[in-house]
Amino acid sequence: MIIDSHAYCFQPGNHPAGFPNAAEHLAWIQTSQGLHHQPAWNIKDRTPAPSDGLGDEAPLDWSQLPDVDFRIDDQCGRVVWTIDGTDRTKQFYPPNLRNLEYTPHSLIAEMDYCGVDLALIHTNPMLGRDTAFLAECVKAYPDRLRSMAPVDEWRILDETDAVVAELHEAIVDRGLHAIKFNTRPAYKRSTQAWDDGPYRPFWEAATALGVPIFFTMGTGPGSAAGATSGAQHRQGCLDEHDILIRWMERYPDATISLTHGFPWRVFVEGDTIELPDGIWTPFQNPKLSLEVCFPVRIGDLFDFPYREVQPTLELMVERIGADRLLWGTDMPFQNRFSTYRQSRDWLEKYCDFLSAEDLALIMGGSAQRVLGL
Repeated sequence: MIIDSHAYCFQPGNHPAGFPNAAEHLAWIQTSQGLHHQPAWNIKDRTPAPSDGLGDEAPLDWSQLPDVDFRIDDQCGRVVWTIDGTDRTKQFYPPNLRNLEYTPHSLIAEMDYCGVDLALIHTNPMLGRDTAFLAECVKAYPDRLRSMAPVDEWRILDETDAVVAELHEAIVDRGLHAIKFNTRPAYKRSTQAWDDGPYRPFWEAATALGVPIFFTMGTGPGSAAGATSGAQHRQGCLDEHDILIRWMERYPDATISLTHGFPWRVFVEGDTIELPDGIWTPFQNPKLSLEVCFPVRIGDLFDFPYREVQPTLELMVERIGADRLLWGTDMPFQNRFSTYRQSRDWLEKYCDFLSAEDLALIMGGSAQRVLGL
């Protein structure tokens, strides 16, 4: 069974998508575009342009966002904003998403063509918070799709009971299959570590639901506080791992996985990836898995078939084990750099050091175990 452990379905960019209104959804899209490394350009002549002016962090008060007439070009399927009378855009979203939506039918069509049996739908604030929509996606293809439940991480400290109730509804009432926790939005509210303290009531309730928990972690609270150097970001990643280790000690029975792999861009040195030895420490916990997801993260730095990352993947198999590595693509976002078929091919055709057993685990067996299929 081939399982993509990281895919998306989402409603149009101008849709409320689970937020109180479409404007709040659009505000999340705006700040996400400002933070993302993809290049921007001037639409009139396709010359490069900066992304500054969009806002580099999602404020608690949306009125603080810069007014740049940020909007969705439904026909071209891209965002547009205007600075000094000039329209700009960028492709954080991949091209060809009319209305900036990606339906379960679109995902299934890609899966059928690529030979993927099942996909796990992830969540992200930019893409919406609508658990009813996610449940409908699964209902449309119950043998092919599973879905995570979103968590409004930035609301946990002030609205713990409400966030817990929403999560319970998503998992118990709507039948979603996993929990997604993204640490960056949590740091939007406070740089306090997310493993305990006022977060404990939330985690007690979340772990009691008995579903796997997927963490998206970046470079830690230091990054949110303004870290700028590569060394600071690398240390922030290790600091984030320390928080995760404390969390795992408190909840040893939880099945968990890290999405995307590590924040690969901060560890790129020339044409190689240099990882500190301490990055492997959390994997002393046998219940922790890691996603194998390179093209979408560094596909602008290395070309298919990504031979530069092969030594890193080999090290992942050695230090973690293929039975705890999950193939994921970030579909449809990986289409910025490769086709869906290529996101399989670079592993299955070019990583000769992987045994048939290793490949079977990475391409589906490990995800099958994590999801309890």
